[in-house]
Amino acid sequence: MAEKTTQTKSAKPGKTARSAPAAKGAGKKACTVAGCKRAYRAKGLCFFHYKKWRRGELEGRPTRWIATCSKAECKKKAIQHGLCQEHFDAWKKSRKKNQAKAAAVVEAAPAA
Repeated sequence: MAEKTTQTKSAKPGKTARSAPAAKGAGKKACTVAGCKRAYRAKGLCFFHYKKWRRGELEGRPTRWIATCSKAECKKKAIQHGLCQEHFDAWKKSRKKNQAKAAAVVEAAPAA
C-alpha cells in the first residue's frame, strides 16, 4: 500500500504574504467614507479608500489637488513659482533681459 502525500497551497518561493499598512492614530480614528469601519490611514481615509482616491476612482470625494498656473485663463499644471513651464520660461527670459538693462545702466553711469 502506498502512502498518499498531499501538498498544501502556499505562497510561491521568494514571495511573502502582504498585509495592509499599519493604521495611523493608534487605530482610534476611522475612515470617513460612509459605512467603512476600517482604521484611518491618510487624509481621513483607510488604506483601501486612500488607494482608490489616488487613482481617481473614489466618487463623492474632491479630486486630487493639483496646482495650476497663476496666470489668468491658464489651466496648465504649475511647475515652478506657481507658473506653468511656458509662463515660467517667459518670466525668466524677461527677468534676464531686465537684469542686463540694469547692468548696462550701472556701467554707463559716471562715477561720482
